[in-house]
Amino acid sequence: MSCCDETTARVPDTSVSRRSVFKGAALIASVIPAARPGAAQGKQIKLAYCSQLLCGVPYEVARSGGLFKNHGLEVELVYTRGGSAAMQALIGGAVDYAATSLDVALTAYANVGADIRRFAVTGRLPLFALVTAPRTAGQIQSVKALEGKTVAVSGLGNADHALTLFLLKEAGADAGKVQFATMGVNLLEALRQGQVDAGLVQEPALTLLSRSGARVLVNAMDLADAQKHLGGTYEFMGVAVRGKEVAQRKSEMVLLTKALADALKVLHTMSGDQLVAALPKEMTTGLDLKQFGEILGRYRDSLYPEAVTIDLDAAKRVAHSLIVGGLLKPDANISGLHDTTIVGG
Repeated sequence: MSCCDETTARVPDTSVSRRSVFKGAALIASVIPAARPGAAQGKQIKLAYCSQLLCGVPYEVARSGGLFKNHGLEVELVYTRGGSAAMQALIGGAVDYAATSLDVALTAYANVGADIRRFAVTGRLPLFALVTAPRTAGQIQSVKALEGKTVAVSGLGNADHALTLFLLKEAGADAGKVQFATMGVNLLEALRQGQVDAGLVQEPALTLLSRSGARVLVNAMDLADAQKHLGGTYEFMGVAVRGKEVAQRKSEMVLLTKALADALKVLHTMSGDQLVAALPKEMTTGLDLKQFGEILGRYRDSLYPEAVTIDLDAAKRVAHSLIVGGLLKPDANISGLHDTTIVGG
């Protein structure tokens, strides 16, 4: 299970209302040219993704800004409850493409034997931060200081647990001296009330805990922190297709990567408010939109690459962390997962 799981999904009705689409397009029209008027209906494809907001920004910018249509594609985004569900939809033939975190693709390919090829990347950092509880901020000032402490994760064997084990190893800490508490994703109150010493959280929990006095030990969503603690970028969100269909879909895959590349370029020019406006309103209902806009503005340049090209070194870092965390076997053969021939093809 990755950080893009069913508990963090914000699943709207699959048929996002035309009203919300037009609203988003109008609010970001200053940075995204409108789709060509009167263009013929493009090739219809279905692309599933996990419905986690930070993961979906490039896809929603491409959708609401008409960038898929500009490249002759009619893309239906299928909102699934987590990355594993999106991958299952691809493997089962329910959709044409799946956008998931790399850990989902790696485990499906290596552990299940799924015949998939990953050919484009839209996210380059994991969506986790390792933080202390406010009451332990003075005691725990480094990852190694977690020895003898209790660290909350969503579940043993999940991606946040694997990442924690990797960070402990890199810090020279003895993971056997750390007690893990499995608490699902509802870690915010447990940390805020001091029921655990530290934990892996996402946004907006990170912002709220920081304001409460928690210490951020590693913010993997920050590029500088990722370079310091992970060794560089850490390939995250990307698109996969069924391996047997690569040849027949190649021209379509090229168009899809071009649309997503355009979305990545333009989102780096957008404000947090504009990025929020690109999301379906059904996905942002109940959020503090001002706060979420600030979060998107803060992490935009770190989380999203400027091109869809696969970074094999970044992918190797993910595989290594999964091996350390026990989610991949050390001898797992993943050499055939990545297809680097599509971008620029």
